[in-house]
Formats: sequence, structure tokens, C-alpha cells
Amino acid sequence: MAQLDVQEKLAILADAAKYDASCASSGTVKRNSRDGKGIGSTEGMGICHAYAPDGRCISLLKILLTNSCIFDCHYCINRKSSNVRRARFTAAEVVGLTLSFYRRNYIEGLFLSSGIIKSSNYTMEQLVEVARSLREDHHFRGYIHLKTIPDADPELVHQAGLHADRVSINVELPTVAGLTRLAPDKSAPRIEGAMAAVKTSIVDARDATRRYKSAPRFAAGQSTQMIVGADAATDGDIIGRASSLYDRFALRRVYYSAFSPIPDASAVLPLSRPPLMREHRLYQSDWLMRFYDYRPDEVVAAADPATGMLPLDIDPKLAWALRFRERFPVDVNRAPREDLLRVPGLGVKAVAAILASRRWRTLHLADIARLTVSVAKLRPFIVAADWRPVVLADAADVKPVVAPKKQLELFAA
Repeated sequence: MAQLDVQEKLAILADAAKYDASCASSGTVKRNSRDGKGIGSTEGMGICHAYAPDGRCISLLKILLTNSCIFDCHYCINRKSSNVRRARFTAAEVVGLTLSFYRRNYIEGLFLSSGIIKSSNYTMEQLVEVARSLREDHHFRGYIHLKTIPDADPELVHQAGLHADRVSINVELPTVAGLTRLAPDKSAPRIEGAMAAVKTSIVDARDATRRYKSAPRFAAGQSTQMIVGADAATDGDIIGRASSLYDRFALRRVYYSAFSPIPDASAVLPLSRPPLMREHRLYQSDWLMRFYDYRPDEVVAAADPATGMLPLDIDPKLAWALRFRERFPVDVNRAPREDLLRVPGLGVKAVAAILASRRWRTLHLADIARLTVSVAKLRPFIVAADWRPVVLADAADVKPVVAPKKQLELFAA
């Protein structure tokens, strides 16, 4: 590997990190340096941007320790057989960059991942050393997210969690068959075993901190990422896999990354990338399960039964409503929260406002209009004190009415 200065390494390894989407920062532990000790804070507004649960934007230095790798995953631009320019940071260089960027107010934290060099354990040791040095040698109190390596010794992964705010382990592909075919060096059981161990450590740490003030903190959560479109997995397969991961490992987030063709690509990969709208629809489906109380089978029911794919021209919530028109219209003055959440165009906040308001008054269509972006899109799906969509509800095809040129927003207020 040619000798490069830190700036050249940064150009290569920051660009190489752009393929990893799982850099959220929710669940951070509140830390600051107001007592005059240490440096940094996970609080307040201040390269990569992530968002905390309260909506704050957090700027992260997002880099790879190295883009060299002993694995040869077909879909990865940094695979062993790829013809790309290689670079590698030392742990001390990453620490220095993080502190330097923080002092200049460029960032509030670090997102660090890596290719596999020498061995999984050796690489994991380097990642842990970066986080350890920042926390213990420099008393850095900003946000740290480490991408852990499932093949590494469980104790190393545990050490990562002791220093990081969040850890993530990528499942890579939605199906075991796809992983076996495109990433022969990786093992689905090992990946899931590592995720299970992290979940256990998180639960144990929470229990310990409730019992003992001096108990060491552990990462607040874990996340993962799936590549979409590199194998034959349908949207139904992906939704089912995501739901399983949420249930079994209590993940904070599952991220979806549309496959992008890479230079000198393997012949087993698709020649073109999937539509980016497919990635967007999967995120919307994920939102339905996490915040709208949809069961996975309900979300899958919005997909085309023949192909297992979600429609690209309308969002999955509207697609579900059109497929199950017998569930509508919903009476906004009487329906339970579960039914109101299934009305296209009604978001969580709007439903909460409806439930609160109707305790004191009967709601009319004008009242609902004040809570939404476009009440015209809602009318086929609701009943109010002065509104009943008799004609629209009986129409053979409601889609042209509710899904015109401008797409109905799933996340309306």
C-alpha cells in the first residue's frame, strides 16, 4: 500500500464509508463537559448527519478505518478482488481526526466502520482501541457509533459496547440464500449470534444501572442494514426479515440500502440498480410496523400477490387501504386508534389530536381538515358528523381520486 498522508487517507476512507447507511444517533446517553473535565457532548446543536430522538441534528465524522478487506463479498466495492485505491488509518490517526474536527465545531461524534484486515479479531481490536482512547485517554464525551464484526471474539464486541453509544452489525442481505451466494465468507448464524449477544449485554446493562449507580454503561441500542436489489429477495421477504430482526434482537432501526452497481462487478450481480423509490417504500413499510401498529403480514398484504413487490407509484399505507376497501370508511368520531391509524393521510399526531378532541366535541370535516395536509385525499376513507363518502366509497376505482400526480404523503401530520 502506497504511503499516504492523513488528508489523502481521509479523502479515500470518507468516500468509502458512504455505502453504510446505519449511522443514526438515537438512544444516546446524555454527557457533557460542563464540569470542566473531558471534551465534547451528546447534547445541543453542533460529514454526516444523523438525528437524535428529540429531533436534534448531530454531525458525525463518518469514515472507515480501512477499505482493505480479506473478504470477497460480490456486492462490496471494497472486496478483496476489487480494483480500488486502498488506504488505512491507524487508531491514533482516527482519534486525532475526531478530536481535531470536534474542536473546530465540525462534528459532534464519530461513526467508524472498517474492512477486515488480517483477521476479524485484529480489526475489532483496532476499532475498540479508537473508542477506548477517545473515552479514557481524551475523555471524549461526544457520540460514538461502532460497526462491529460478527466473526470477532464476543468479548471484543462487548468492549465496543462499553465505549460506544450505539453498535451495529449488518445482516447484509435479506435471505440466507442470498448471503451464501453473494458473501460466502459471511455466516448468517454468526451474524445473528453476535446480535443476540449484544442484545443480552444491553438488557443486562440496563438492569445493572437500575440497581447500581456505579454500573458500567453499555451501548443504548443496535441497528443493522440490508442491501436491497442485489439478490432475488422480494419486498415481502425483506419486510418479513426486518420484522423478525426487530422482534428477536430489539433493534433500534433496520436500514435499507439500494444496491448500486460497482466497478468490475461480479457476473452474479444485477446489471442495474433497483429504483430508489423501492428503498423509500421499504422505509415507509418499516415506519408502518414501528409507529402505526401494522403487523408484518398486513404490510406484506399491500404488495402485489404475484411478485411480492410493493407498488412504486403509491405508498404502502394507501396501497393497503385500496386493497382492503371493506375496512373503510372509518368514523372519526367513534373508531378506535388502530382503525384511525390505517386511514391514508392521517399520521400519528393527527390521530392523537382526533382522539383528544372528540372527547369534548363532535368532529366535522372542517375539523379534520385543520389536522391534515389535504382533506380531499381523506374523504373516501372517513365519516364525519357532516360527511359520508357514499359516491366515492361505491366507486369501482378510487385510486385516481386519492392518488393523483402528486403522491399522497404517508407521514402527513
